[in-house]
Amino acid sequence: MEHPLRQRGYRVRSMTCGEEINEQIADRSPDLILIESKTVDQDLLKQIRKWTTIPIILVTKLSRAADRVRGLHGGADDVISKPVDPDEVAARIQAVLRRTRPELGRLNLVIDDLRKEVRVDGRTVSLSPKEFQLLKLLASSPGRVFTNREILEELWPPTSVSYATGQDVQKYVYLLRKKLEVDPKRPKLILTARGFGYRLAV
Repeated sequence: MEHPLRQRGYRVRSMTCGEEINEQIADRSPDLILIESKTVDQDLLKQIRKWTTIPIILVTKLSRAADRVRGLHGGADDVISKPVDPDEVAARIQAVLRRTRPELGRLNLVIDDLRKEVRVDGRTVSLSPKEFQLLKLLASSPGRVFTNREILEELWPPTSVSYATGQDVQKYVYLLRKKLEVDPKRPKLILTARGFGYRLAV
C-alpha cells in the first residue's frame, strides 16, 4: 500500500532507529525527519540534535501534554499524538518547513530548504551540499557566532573515517563568500568572529 505522504506528493524514505541513525540521515539528507514511536525517546532526539538542525516531527501514541512537552524539550519541532489524520500530518509538515526555511529579507537572501535552492538579490546561486549545509546552519540563528567545532559537527557527523579540521571550515566559508558576496574580500554577509568562528550578518 502506498504511503499516505507519497500520495500527497512527498518523497518518503524509511530508516531504522539504530546506532547508525546519524549516518543514515547524513547519507539521505532529508528535508524533515518524521519519527513514529510509542514513547517519547528523548535520547534519540538528543542524539540527532547533537549534529543537525533538520526539523523533526514526533508522532507518538502518548497523548498527555507532559509527553508532548518532553518531546519538544528533547529536540522535536512538533509532536503529534495518535490517532492522526494523514492530512493533518501533511499540514504539520508544511507548517514546520515554513518555520525552518529561513528567509532573510534585509539581506535579500532566501534559503529554500525544500528545493535546496538559494537566491541572493533575486538570482539563484548553485551551492554544493556542504556549502548549503553551512549556509543553512548560519542562517538558523542570524547573528549568533558558530564555532569551528559546531560547524564541523554539523557538516561532518562523527564517524571513524571523518578527519575534517578547521581548515575545511575555512575552505567552505571561502567558497560560500565567493558565491554570495559582492566583494568576498570584504564580506558583508558571512562575517568572521576572530578567534571564535563565523556568523551571518543581521
